[in-house]
Amino acid sequence: MVSWQRGLWLFFLPSFGLLALVLLWPLGYAVYLSFFDYYLGSGERTFIGLGNYVDLLTEARLWNSMWTTIIIAFGSVAVEFFVGFALALALYRLHGSAKVFSVLLFLPHIVTPVVAALFLKWMLASNWGFVDATLLTFNIEPPDWLGSPVWAKVSVILADAWVFTPLVMMVLYAALQGLDTSLIEAAQIDGASSWNTLRHVIVPALIPAIIFVISIRLMDVFRFFDLIYVLTGGGPGTATETITIYTYQLGFRMLEVGKASALGVITLIVVAILLLTINRGLNKAYRGGDR
Repeated sequence: MVSWQRGLWLFFLPSFGLLALVLLWPLGYAVYLSFFDYYLGSGERTFIGLGNYVDLLTEARLWNSMWTTIIIAFGSVAVEFFVGFALALALYRLHGSAKVFSVLLFLPHIVTPVVAALFLKWMLASNWGFVDATLLTFNIEPPDWLGSPVWAKVSVILADAWVFTPLVMMVLYAALQGLDTSLIEAAQIDGASSWNTLRHVIVPALIPAIIFVISIRLMDVFRFFDLIYVLTGGGPGTATETITIYTYQLGFRMLEVGKASALGVITLIVVAILLLTINRGLNKAYRGGDR
């Protein structure tokens, strides 16, 4: 190594210090608190080791919230991916006019999630909301969007998809811009149909972008809070209570900071396992597509 290169690590220190202050320190403190029986404001901390983890993992409420989180996460990410991919392909084929449509389609993502949730809550209000009023005009009996356990989950999934599908669309559209068009032309010369071209040429080429966008969205959805809190508050009952909502209830309603920290650590581990599994599967498919 050249002598002047040995000092380059000094340029890394400010970034690492900021990263440690903003990310690593709160994470380490949360892990530390998870080993204590600690109520916010009490001033007393009793070391209980893995007690919080054992209590949480034996609670039915944790597993219910975990299952609800998985349903909402995979449901919303699936809707966002397929709709976003379809819109990205449509923009890719539009060529010149794609910029105008891309800006219009990206507008929902610009709106603050809380504002978007309030807007959707008014639209989905029973009887007098825009959606119910429209359906009643055509003599269609609308469901109880936010009052039924099943429809509340559907409403939350659609709300998240409405806000974040533009993000998925733009990431995949950007990836399509870098696609080698000679591959598509070669497939067309060989007589491949549009479906076969999409399946065997376009999708394998987009696997890195697909892995990126699915990973980002899954991480986001597992900490999904603002839309659910405004739309349903975790209700009706606990029908839309996700891990994040349950963590909020423990930490800021029940003031069980130690237990809430333990739940945060559990959530981190679950998300890491899910992402590693999905990334490994998609990378395996990508390598298989190369062969």
